[in-house]
Amino acid sequence: MPADAEFARLKEWIGRTETRHDRVTAAPLAALAALLDRDEPAPREGDAAPPLGHWLFFLPIYRESNVGHDGHALKGGFLPPVPLPRRMWAGSRLEFLRPLRVGTDIERRSTIADVKHKQGRSGPLVFVTVRHEVSDAEGRLVNDEHDIVYREEAPRSGARILRGELAPTGERWSREIRPDPVLLFRYSAVTFNSHRIHYDHPYVTGVEGYPGLVVHGPLIATLLVDLFRRSKPDTALRAFSFRAMKALCDTAPFFTCGIPDEAKRGAHLWTRDADGDVTMDAVAAW
Repeated sequence: MPADAEFARLKEWIGRTETRHDRVTAAPLAALAALLDRDEPAPREGDAAPPLGHWLFFLPIYRESNVGHDGHALKGGFLPPVPLPRRMWAGSRLEFLRPLRVGTDIERRSTIADVKHKQGRSGPLVFVTVRHEVSDAEGRLVNDEHDIVYREEAPRSGARILRGELAPTGERWSREIRPDPVLLFRYSAVTFNSHRIHYDHPYVTGVEGYPGLVVHGPLIATLLVDLFRRSKPDTALRAFSFRAMKALCDTAPFFTCGIPDEAKRGAHLWTRDADGDVTMDAVAAW
């Protein structure tokens, strides 16, 4: 756990902002559709991007000399320099106001909303909450608040993935996902994610202590949204939130699952791993 003075310095990052600009292009959207195994025409000028499509833009394109040991950018830029080495995406809360459209210029204004520490089952944790506002010339498109969690180094003997909560049953929507290294590589490529836990087997098992390559949190969330889109293809997603509950590795298939509630215009979505545990819990609204 950071010392009190050190943690107080981290809280000084609250309120810091960063603004980035990009243009919605067709190629990354087509690449995402391909890795999701969707049979759909290539996007054209003016076409709407799918929900979560904004994650393909404003990518973290930092210089090779600024890459840290784990593949992430060195700490201390926009994000606070948390003195815990392992970093994961813990969850998000999103509102989809209007779709991104191919060919439009977009802006993302990011703000450090909170920094806090907790004691978890596996040791001290620091959570950094970042609020993103994505807009085009006509106004706001997406509100995206996401939590990053930092953890201690894995013990030399390796970090055991603790058993989680049993997943719900009775799903009406379901799809089996086989998270092989090719799927993980393709998602890392389309999001320019160089975090070594997703592609470097000796590193992820020997240094971070996982039993295999770790499936990206945003990829799992995207697969849950993809399940929604396959199950309700003519329905526009209005909001989506998710919480990562247990690491998923490429050691076994998992299932994306869902139960719609038509009366409340929403759905409960989750992933179930080979142990029968829920690894990500999510709520969608339309």
